[in-house]
Amino acid sequence: MILKLSCSDRRGLVAEITGFLAAESANILEMSQFTDASANWFFMRADFEVATDAGGVSALKERFSILGNKLKADWTLREAEERTPTAILVSHERHCLLDLLARIDSGEIPIDLKVVLSNHTTLEQVAARAGIPFVCLPVQRPSRDADLANYGKVIADHGADLIIMARFMQILPPDLCARFAGRAINIHHSFLPAFTGAQPYRQAFERGVKIIGATAHYATAELDAGPIIDQEVSRVEHFHTPADLQRLGRDCECLALARAVRFHCRDRVLLHGNKTIVFRD
Repeated sequence: MILKLSCSDRRGLVAEITGFLAAESANILEMSQFTDASANWFFMRADFEVATDAGGVSALKERFSILGNKLKADWTLREAEERTPTAILVSHERHCLLDLLARIDSGEIPIDLKVVLSNHTTLEQVAARAGIPFVCLPVQRPSRDADLANYGKVIADHGADLIIMARFMQILPPDLCARFAGRAINIHHSFLPAFTGAQPYRQAFERGVKIIGATAHYATAELDAGPIIDQEVSRVEHFHTPADLQRLGRDCECLALARAVRFHCRDRVLLHGNKTIVFRD
């Protein structure tokens, strides 16, 4: 099981939490903790095993809630083997989708992919070859808000708990961002906060940068401003063209997005305001 928790820091927190686990005859397999001294806030993740007669995750949640309420903590507790029901949103670019599908198939990323949605039919056959339902919902400028509202309906109909924007070149509407706050991951093809908006590789080329990258972050109503989960960079040489930067950037995008999704689905990401605490594996 995995326990993820954050609360106001105080002496004895670790002892109280591990004491509870010891009383449950739990065997802690991995435990990470961090205290943000400037905010006086404590973060923790524990991966542990319990005896088969512990009554399951529901019973353990009920018993832990007493301590969680005492600590006034934000916490989650779930089975480690649980796979996150997920919807992937795409447009034309296929590299991130293909990379995710390979990692899902290998078991590296523990998600249950329910549907691939797109505003184009370009990647329909990619989803079909993987045996994943594909839904095309065109987004037109005059009816954009209504069109994007349909995405929320399809995601809900498929029971997805996580949205992955794998180079989906549309901005999620504010209500969908609010519904999936901390549960919608976007890959931005730039090393944020620099070069936001359109054509970041062209901007980077014209600026003569020596490093480019990609940023995986939680989507919010404010464009490219959500909490950053992971970033990846690649060095740029003087002979690299904009096409070379795109080639290098695609690798960065795949790596950053895959790590962000894996960290999220393994409960390794804790949100704090517009920042994240990531207990990497």
